[in-house]
Amino acid sequence: MSTPRRGRWASRDSLRRSDLVRIILRGAFGDRILTDEPLAPYTSFRIGGPAQWFLKAESVEELREAVRVAQRAHIPYLVLGRGSNVLVSDDGVDGLVILNRTRRFTVRPASAGLLLVADSGVSLPKLAGKLAQGGVSGLEWAIGIPGSVGGAVVQNAGAWGHEIKDRLVSVEWLTPDGQIEEVPAQRLELDYRRSALLDVPPGKRPIILRAKFQVDRGKPTEVQRRLRCYIMRRTTSQPRAPSGGSVFRNPPGDYAGRLIEAVGLKGHRIGNAQFSPKHANFIINLGGATAEDVRALIDLARRRVRDAFGITLELEIELVGRWEEEDESQAQDHTPPAQGQEGEDGP
Repeated sequence: MSTPRRGRWASRDSLRRSDLVRIILRGAFGDRILTDEPLAPYTSFRIGGPAQWFLKAESVEELREAVRVAQRAHIPYLVLGRGSNVLVSDDGVDGLVILNRTRRFTVRPASAGLLLVADSGVSLPKLAGKLAQGGVSGLEWAIGIPGSVGGAVVQNAGAWGHEIKDRLVSVEWLTPDGQIEEVPAQRLELDYRRSALLDVPPGKRPIILRAKFQVDRGKPTEVQRRLRCYIMRRTTSQPRAPSGGSVFRNPPGDYAGRLIEAVGLKGHRIGNAQFSPKHANFIINLGGATAEDVRALIDLARRRVRDAFGITLELEIELVGRWEEEDESQAQDHTPPAQGQEGEDGP
């Protein structure tokens, strides 16, 4: 008999519990509910263990229903957007992972310019591209951010001096007790790469269903020209290999990438994960990297930067799933001799 996966139900009583959960989930969604679905294909890192239960939600109504059913089954749930800015544990995620593939958006006249209403699962770069084609201006800078609208709001995503908070008017969210509320942008307390939602664990925070943005009418040729400029800037300055985006927030008055390079870690590799030789604040997956490889690089960079500069780097990516907490004071700086400081002469 095989040993149950860590974190799974194993006793006779818990097996009955598992059967009940299966009945509830299958009764609501039938064969659309998957078990032990690998999450790596759904993350920009291309890393992540299995979801205990998995469902793709293709409309706001399905997203709401998935949350309601998970609550009814008394299991944890995680809404996963486009999978950027997250690192999923190699051991996977307990409960129900809801892949947010809601995709509707509309643009309509407003008192000031135009109002964009977008489902939280809409791909941010695809949205930026579609808007540019129609001569709608305001989100061109987002063309290279590989996330969803909802994730971008939660993280207050930004690039090239622009941020989500510059355009966000309000969000419609689902509270943990099942209520739908429209909330003005100010209530989210958006700041550099953060929002008040990040202070709440993923399974307990309100779930963004839609977001409203103030955008402008522009000349399609001019909007598309700016779009191409942003694409070129991102292509020349950031790696193309699978990654989770920027690993750390920039500390006040400095850059995380500069600090990581200053302590000799640009191009450094553990397993098949590497601090990019192109931009040191990106960890890239060279092929077959594990979440533990990435976590080891994260911990190493934080220790070295703290020891050298007295600065504690704050994560921009979120760690989700089953993780064992590491005591940094006990962790060792384990630089593999054979893999050394590869690519330190990169840009």
